[in-house]
Amino acid sequence: MSTPAASASTPLPVASAPASPANKALVIGIAGLALTALGLVVSPDKHGVALSYLVGITYWTAITIGMLLLVLIHHIVDASWSVVIRRQWEHWLSAFKWLFVLFLPLLAYAWINPGFVWPWMDLGHELHGHGTVGADVLYQKKAGFLNKNMFTGMTLAFFASWVWLSARLRKASFTQDADGDVKWTLMNRKSAAMGLPIAALTLTFAAIFWVKSLEYHWFSTMYGVWFFANCVRGALSISVLIMLWLWARGDFKGGVLTTYHLYSIGQLVFAFTVFWAYVTFSQYFLIWNANVPEETFWYNLREVNHDGSPNQWKYVGMLILFGHFFVPFLYLLSYKHKVVHSKIRPIVCWILAIILVDMCYNILPALKDEHGDSLPFLSINLLWVIASVIGVGGICVWAYLGSFPTSKLIPIRDPRIAESLDSHGL
Repeated sequence: MSTPAASASTPLPVASAPASPANKALVIGIAGLALTALGLVVSPDKHGVALSYLVGITYWTAITIGMLLLVLIHHIVDASWSVVIRRQWEHWLSAFKWLFVLFLPLLAYAWINPGFVWPWMDLGHELHGHGTVGADVLYQKKAGFLNKNMFTGMTLAFFASWVWLSARLRKASFTQDADGDVKWTLMNRKSAAMGLPIAALTLTFAAIFWVKSLEYHWFSTMYGVWFFANCVRGALSISVLIMLWLWARGDFKGGVLTTYHLYSIGQLVFAFTVFWAYVTFSQYFLIWNANVPEETFWYNLREVNHDGSPNQWKYVGMLILFGHFFVPFLYLLSYKHKVVHSKIRPIVCWILAIILVDMCYNILPALKDEHGDSLPFLSINLLWVIASVIGVGGICVWAYLGSFPTSKLIPIRDPRIAESLDSHGL
């Protein structure tokens, strides 16, 4: 069964291969990864380099998970406005297999040198004031969950599910460009119904295994939701940058990308700004109000030293509070800040930068001095963080650009493409 693509007056763009940008992204990515690898050789703080790499891989994996969630949500609610944009989300999903490859060194280190990245993997690791990991009663209670075999198996399962869901969604969407059969749309709706709970569970456990377990004493029931909020906010921000890039190239001109599309995605950025604030405040308030040591210590490490003096992470936390919520919230209240290209571009770049700071805030305080205090933010060699983010990000952009010319620019034979192209809205 075939469906009409769009009105005869609507142009049907075909993606052209951006070979030069793809090659540049690959070179930049390899350079960043090479610099990070060099850090493991020349830096005296190899644990810091490893955690910096964990920041980079977690940051870009979160954004890619967000892209997967946007595709799944698009199909499950049968959205029309986002049909034009959906193809770019699908192209970005090709990064999952490369993210898996980039995560393998961390898995290898987990087996070759237990405790190098995640200290709980070394049962002989000395805890500040708690003896060794193996003798720690809290670890013993969680050992059935926190062990190398479970960590490795779950990580492989995470990436396998993400790669499989992405391949299934991409195949159905790309094939529909050729035959126009509505069965592919129905298939993707079924994939979304199945994929949403899979994505929700895997991203939650990935956040717990990869990040939260760095401080395995800590209890939090909101951690997966916090990670979800950053996943979607990051994906939406990258989506805006892609849309503006395609507009500047000329691909999205001629009625393909309208003010309504930008306004709609701007509304989502605004909505998830509020959602992130609600989740983060709720977690902090509940932990502060309950005042249970097993929960409050995580924030204490990020506010004060053992002698009661404030540490640098306290000010990083304030930057996250105002930068993650108040700045984008107040900025995006304006309609023009959602639809004017020169206005929306800086705020999504700001959001991407603050999400990175948030990842650092959750990961890097695991680096401690002899007193058990988190190392000051500015004393950590942030060069390795920057190199890791650029390295992994370059590979993700290269994967996206490599997938870009393999299909039409937009899903030209999707049943709702005409409706999406006619969304002139506001």
